Amino acid sequence: MNIEDCLADFRIPQYLHYMDSAATSLIPEPVIASMNEYDRQYRANVGRGMHRLTRVATQRYQDAHDTVSSFIGGDEGTTVFTKNTTEAINTVAAGLDWQPGDRIVTTVMEHHSNLLPWLRLRQKGIEVVILQPGPEGIFDMETFDEAVTADTKLVAISHVSNVLGTVQPVREIAAVCKEHGAYFLVDGAQSVPHFPVDVQDMGCDFLCFSGHKMLGPTGTGVLWMRDAILSPLMVGGGTVDDVTIEGVAAKDATTEEYTLTEGYKRYEAGTPHISGAIGLAQAVKYLQNLGMDAVFRHEKKLTTRLLAGLAEIDNVTVYGPQDIKNRIGVVSFTINRIHPHEIAYLLDERAAVLVRSGDHCCIPLMKHFGLENGTVRASLYLYNTLEEIDLLIETIEEIARMV
Repeated sequence: MNIEDCLADFRIPQYLHYMDSAATSLIPEPVIASMNEYDRQYRANVGRGMHRLTRVATQRYQDAHDTVSSFIGGDEGTTVFTKNTTEAINTVAAGLDWQPGDRIVTTVMEHHSNLLPWLRLRQKGIEVVILQPGPEGIFDMETFDEAVTADTKLVAISHVSNVLGTVQPVREIAAVCKEHGAYFLVDGAQSVPHFPVDVQDMGCDFLCFSGHKMLGPTGTGVLWMRDAILSPLMVGGGTVDDVTIEGVAAKDATTEEYTLTEGYKRYEAGTPHISGAIGLAQAVKYLQNLGMDAVFRHEKKLTTRLLAGLAEIDNVTVYGPQDIKNRIGVVSFTINRIHPHEIAYLLDERAAVLVRSGDHCCIPLMKHFGLENGTVRASLYLYNTLEEIDLLIETIEEIARMV
């Protein structure tokens, strides 16, 4: 399938210009059809029965794990389905064996989902070091060389900024982590949907990302672990091989004992989002049919046009690198003396262009850049066109003349 041909699979672009994919992508018809097929033809719980429907549902659910694992080069490791990136990161934060004096290194660039779980660990005596980027939101390796020490237990960074679109040097950071014996977590929410990601090549220990940003349904996310070293965030149905209540009495209570099962099942307590997992697998297949290199090239073409157009407009400031080699199609900007929310509203009203405005769940980064009201963010994906980019530029130019 060619990128240009995929537009027919999306309904919303037929009447609106959707440029808010960093928050949630649109979803193509084949993904919707795959979820409807589950609900209509073989809806049943997974792993809890022998009848024909549950056997089909269980197989499709397991196949979904295999499909997603292969997509990120994660066949060697454990792929756990969560409800989003946030839950995946919190699973790591809650599941590692933390000791007072352990050290975490992260950055001011992070989405709150990859910052708040670490900040909360300060209550347990964990040191959290927060690194500052250069003016374009890019880190040099010297910053990490100095920050990652022998007592650093974990380094957690976003592969790509959801505000600036900057791509960080994850392979080099992974090498520093390995040298000092630190775990390396990558928030791939903004990278996995947009260009090829391979956990073996990247060298991370944990990769977290969301289905709803990569053509999949909401309520789906992924935690990939190189080694299944985490304590589960929850336990319950489907997570155990054996349970006994004949434990050792402790005062008036009885200690319950259980044996956790192996693989992803020990981390997925209760009935999962079965149709969502099937839909996520279909979204992965859709992206594979297009080719992630083709997706990246298409977005690069769009981003090049947008950055060049915005650079020509007076009163407009673009944040992040101008060099297309160091970014994806997430472009944040402001217009002098016009509130970002007003700009987003006008883009919708005048041209049916849908963008996001505000702090983008990155309040520390906004403070770092002195942006009290945040930015306007246009985030592009495979269903956007050059004609839409031209419309966005023209409308921004009209709004900027209001100053």
